[in-house]
Amino acid sequence: MPGNTSIHPFSSGSLSLHKDSNWSIAFSLFPELTDNFIGVHVMYMCPRPNMITLTGFLFLVTSALLGYIYSPMLDSPPPRWVNFAHGLLLFLYQTFDAVDGKQARRTNSSSPLGELFDHGCDALACAFEALAFGSTAMCGRDTFWFWVISAVPFYFATWESYFTNTLVLPVVNGPTEGLMLIYLSHFFTSLMGAEWWGQQFGKSMPLVSWVPFLNEIPTNRAVLLLMVAFAVIPTVYCNVNNVHKVVKASNASMPRALAMIYPFVVLLGGVLLWDYLSPSDLMKNYPHFVVVGTGLAFGFLVGRLILAHLCDEPKGLKTNMCMSLLCLPFAIANALTARLNDGVPMVDEFWVLLAYTAYSVSLYLHFATSVIHEITSALGIYCFRITRKEA
Repeated sequence: MPGNTSIHPFSSGSLSLHKDSNWSIAFSLFPELTDNFIGVHVMYMCPRPNMITLTGFLFLVTSALLGYIYSPMLDSPPPRWVNFAHGLLLFLYQTFDAVDGKQARRTNSSSPLGELFDHGCDALACAFEALAFGSTAMCGRDTFWFWVISAVPFYFATWESYFTNTLVLPVVNGPTEGLMLIYLSHFFTSLMGAEWWGQQFGKSMPLVSWVPFLNEIPTNRAVLLLMVAFAVIPTVYCNVNNVHKVVKASNASMPRALAMIYPFVVLLGGVLLWDYLSPSDLMKNYPHFVVVGTGLAFGFLVGRLILAHLCDEPKGLKTNMCMSLLCLPFAIANALTARLNDGVPMVDEFWVLLAYTAYSVSLYLHFATSVIHEITSALGIYCFRITRKEA
């Protein structure tokens, strides 16, 4: 297993797993969105909570695959039914994601594995939905940045919950209102056409045509900048402020707390540096590989952080989180060779990117399967069954 993630029946980490893991608190303007009739039927048709979570996640994988088939570089308009399918699949994902926890409580099968499984799938969902939205809004290379604006708040919220022991979502939050806006955008695009996102913001939104700079850039990029300014930055500020309060109250070290963010920052910085040095324009020509590879590396970081919280590990940087970064130095060095060889890298960057993606996939799958095996063994439960193992 990657790093120090071993869980033994008599270790302190294993003992802490037996504690109640339901540490999420959410307030929402539209709670009925996730209490729809589909969710009720799902709870009765599929009694296994983790299977509900996995099924919901597969909806987004399907959505991303549709985007890849009909818009391989995410810069051309797909058929309008694809936009509608993106919206429907995201709505189903939201519904399934909302009822898995309710089903676990209804069947008295809540467990730390459920928390890890749920939030782990949510972390991966950031990448696959970014690809689906990139298809709808013809974001092209900017698709990576739409993944960033979903991954940054997700990571900081997970990091905050590690110190506060509570994941508190505000009245207007991503899992409810945020996803609602996205699937409504998909449905809107199925009516208006993806070209709407490519026109100047001042033309698509005449009410803001008086705003300098914004009115002259493409609508999809304007939405990206507005999300950064009014959603990402305020959210991250609140996360850091809440952690600072807890650290100060416990006389702990804030630099040590911030150290847990370093692997994520290095992951983002490394990928951006690779793209900057790349002679192949990776994010334009291979957006799916870049987002999936980085998204799975991100999923590993989030999973390791959640596992540390569930096992009550000491606060501070987990060095094995850096395993997600191993490919980046080689990829960056290979891109640099192009500067010395008339723009031709030592190894074709497509194969380097493919290796990076394959490594991220294998790292995440190894981590996930190993942790599932050890938690189910420690707690005497099954991953996709409600019944407990015989002693």
